[in-house]
Amino acid sequence: MRIFVSAVVLSCFISLPCAAQTILKSEPLMLAPYEVAFVKDASCPSGKVLKVTGAIRGLHRRKACVVLAGEQASLATATP
Repeated sequence: MRIFVSAVVLSCFISLPCAAQTILKSEPLMLAPYEVAFVKDASCPSGKVLKVTGAIRGLHRRKACVVLAGEQASLATATP
């Protein structure tokens, strides 16, 4: 029983960091192919953030305005 409870507690700690999305203040210069970054800037209307998806060499990044729930996001600063 102790092993089961400790496994459940451990799985909760592992899954928590994946639940939140970090919102950057500026678009990152380097972004791996298919990597997603959320950016808070003036290009999207109020209540939405810019979702930037990295692309392979020679193609443009995909950008779309999406809505994120308040409990899913945390504001962070981008390092240029």
